[in-house]
Amino acid sequence: MTTFARGTDTLTRDALTVLQPGFTGTTAPDWLLRRLGEGLASVGLFGRNIASPEQLRSLTAQLRAEREDVLVAIDEEGGDVTRLEVRTGSSFPGNHALGAVDDVDLTYRVAQELGRRLARCGVNLNWAPSADVNSNPANPVIGVRSFGADTARVARHTAAYVGGLQSAGVAACTKHFPGHGDTAVDSHHAMPRIDADPEVLQERELAPFRAAVEAGTRAVMSAHILVPALDPDRPATLSRRILTELLRGELGYDGLIVTDGMEMRAIADTHGIERGSVLAVAAGADAICVGGGLADDETVRRLRDALVSAVRSGELAEERLAEAAERVRALARWTASAAPRGADEPEGDGADVGLLAARRALTVTGAEDFTPLTEPPYVAALTPVANIAVGEETPWGVAAELLRMLPGTGTGSFSGEEAGRAALEAAGARRIVAVVRDEHRHPWMARALDTLLAGRPGTIVVEMGVPQAAPRGALHIATHGAARVCGRAAAEVIAGH
Repeated sequence: MTTFARGTDTLTRDALTVLQPGFTGTTAPDWLLRRLGEGLASVGLFGRNIASPEQLRSLTAQLRAEREDVLVAIDEEGGDVTRLEVRTGSSFPGNHALGAVDDVDLTYRVAQELGRRLARCGVNLNWAPSADVNSNPANPVIGVRSFGADTARVARHTAAYVGGLQSAGVAACTKHFPGHGDTAVDSHHAMPRIDADPEVLQERELAPFRAAVEAGTRAVMSAHILVPALDPDRPATLSRRILTELLRGELGYDGLIVTDGMEMRAIADTHGIERGSVLAVAAGADAICVGGGLADDETVRRLRDALVSAVRSGELAEERLAEAAERVRALARWTASAAPRGADEPEGDGADVGLLAARRALTVTGAEDFTPLTEPPYVAALTPVANIAVGEETPWGVAAELLRMLPGTGTGSFSGEEAGRAALEAAGARRIVAVVRDEHRHPWMARALDTLLAGRPGTIVVEMGVPQAAPRGALHIATHGAARVCGRAAAEVIAGH
């Protein structure tokens, strides 16, 4: 089954095997196909690689024509972080919405249906779910990607999600170990630090990962975070204490350890991607994720050569690299042998589970005095800067769904200190629907709402982030996420559909 590398020695082949690179375009470039022939065993897909399910199936078939057992990975969390539906918004609510419903059977079904869609497209490794406990409300990168702030809830839904995804034959990659929830810094931009003591870490951060290990997660992704109570010197991705002694030793995990993207600045700006990759494998990582930003053959060559040189210089044990490469191959064997139930079936009842979940996730305040709209409103989206994990390409809000239900609905996007005044002026005499995302994290957004509600007390407020701020407005709807189905569920309430 395995296509062995042509004309490459074992060491070079192993160095290629542990890489999970990305690429640009909607077809596989020649350099990527050549590397698959030389030993590369994994490929990471992003929104830029996906135009439609049919195109994605053709792309993964192209990859498998070169290497039948290739791992095709994707960052498909559902909710705010979607690659399958990057241009339309996800058909599935994200973790925070599922945690708000708190029905583990529903979480399992959502993950299973998402897994089936991935499997139908030829994807067999999903960099999800996020098992981070959202204990810091100011967290700029996790937020609605977490099942919530309650550790036990996060743990049980992480386990359910792992089970649902893997029942469809898609390997789950639980992230971001040992827990990215208590950070106020985005590791895409800098190195976050968690100063919790060991007891808190054991009871809070690590509990969901224990649940994932017990549920049989096939992969775990490391976080680029410094946790001094666990290792005062190195971030988790580069820490033997965290990856080998804690995750493998104390938690008893024996599956694949994948790094978060090595070009993220928490690593790239401190160690560089070559040195960082060597340190990560030495620490216990088995697969190096790179390609969100750096997505070319030169990156693959640089990382391959760095690993080979480190072995030849004695800095990296050849046995450790071989062990990492074997874990990649073992996961490939599992994906080939896993029996995805329903992966090849046409979409049926499972296709609606995302919308049903989004409806159940709504928290509505003020409904008893609210009369659904019959005239088209003006939707004022108070828009923060999107974090890199979510991206700016994916649409969000309720305007598109309200336009469908109430033709003539207008909309505009506003930010900054003049957002409230500008939205009032743009709305004219129309009823205002103000859409916010994490009001509690953005003082300008809270002030804009103050202005809107002072000028138009009948304003409807839709919070599509973490509903930390007190509900206000004539009607307040918390969707617990900004997926397309979350917007539709909110629009149904507003329009009385």
